[in-house]
Amino acid sequence: MAIATINPASGETLKIFEPLNDAEIASKLNLADQTFAQYRQTSFSERSQWLKTAATILQQEKADLAKTMTLEMGKPYQASMSEVEKCALVCQYYAEQAPSFLADVPVTTDASQSFVCYQPLGVILAVMPWNFPFWQVFRFAAPALMAGNVGLLKHASNVPQCALAIEDIIHRAGFPPGAFQTLLIGAAKVADLMADDRVKAATLTGSEPAGASLAAAAGQQIKKTVLELGGSDPFIVLETADLETAVANATTARMLNNGQSCIAAKRFIIAEAIATEFEKLLLDKFLALKVGDPMHPDTDLGPLATPGILEDLDQQVQTAIKSGGKVLTGGHPLSERPGNFYPPTIITDIPPDSAIAQEEFFGPVALLFRVPDIDAAIQLANATPFGLGASAWTNNHQERRRLITEIEAGAVFINGMVKSDPRLPFGGIKRSGYGRELSIQGIHEFVNVKTVWVK
Repeated sequence: MAIATINPASGETLKIFEPLNDAEIASKLNLADQTFAQYRQTSFSERSQWLKTAATILQQEKADLAKTMTLEMGKPYQASMSEVEKCALVCQYYAEQAPSFLADVPVTTDASQSFVCYQPLGVILAVMPWNFPFWQVFRFAAPALMAGNVGLLKHASNVPQCALAIEDIIHRAGFPPGAFQTLLIGAAKVADLMADDRVKAATLTGSEPAGASLAAAAGQQIKKTVLELGGSDPFIVLETADLETAVANATTARMLNNGQSCIAAKRFIIAEAIATEFEKLLLDKFLALKVGDPMHPDTDLGPLATPGILEDLDQQVQTAIKSGGKVLTGGHPLSERPGNFYPPTIITDIPPDSAIAQEEFFGPVALLFRVPDIDAAIQLANATPFGLGASAWTNNHQERRRLITEIEAGAVFINGMVKSDPRLPFGGIKRSGYGRELSIQGIHEFVNVKTVWVK
């Protein structure tokens, strides 16, 4: 399978890369394994300094790095700039916090001394997606490297220049060359990597099928995995909500990353009493969005990452229409221009129990549902195989408590859109995956939590 940079705004192939052959993969595995033996002995202060240097490089070179990101996967340039800045933030966060997160924890027992310590596992494979090509990698790399692990990155095949740039940043920051390596390979090579004894664990962010495949391969070898998969996040607006604020956030939450985000709001569940007004306000917001060149500063919505994603999204929209859905705006690819452009789309009246209502729409398509009360809102929010994040809007204290308690998701945001934050654990339940990234929970995923007892 080709590994290439193809500009999604024009369809132009910018650069083609030759995938690594088996001998080259073996060489990189050897280097990673050999490096770990020495790297695990480095001090927190050394790792912290290197990671802070990586943060500095990201800040200093964010304009060029953002351009690479936009050219490869199409997100608006300003969003790419923000993503690079967020990567610098997570590097700085773990450089400062990892020593305390990984400090020995004394426990009083019948021993003279007993404690819990955290030790690195070794070579960790990261299978990462194209939609946040820098952030997804750095939120793995920063805690993994601080814990003393070494990383192998199998990035999505449509963002090879991002993958190579990340490796280069980490090397220039001072980390040993074998501490973090990019593998330009196809997905078919992942199972072989998982079967190699030198690879101790893996993390994947991506689709359900990709996650299931990795988990199966890891299960055969009894190796730890963390999976962050899809989501069909509900955005619930109840009668006491600040409607204009909710609508503004609904627009941002749906159009984030050209609609291609696992934690983007996708199903808008609105109390009947305010649904007509919400629908009108949301339609006005969608109609005002500017679709165009993602490098242009005025662009709100760029192209989808690949022609296949565009085709899949349109098929879902047409299925939703056949199921009874009504399109308020959008509903077809923008075929009059080159590139993978799909307009902001709103669909109402989809039967909640239809098969299409259970699917994740990975693009700028909002599904609107009306419900009579909070009971129906929670029931519909949970009526999906996914459980990543949920956003809910209400100024009623009792409603807030019920939403926090009863919604089945890895995160619930009240009166705010779902987002990732280095200070908070991130991950899902149900078919959205398992394990956590970020915060103290994230750095503890890939360590040996060792009990020590001395008498």
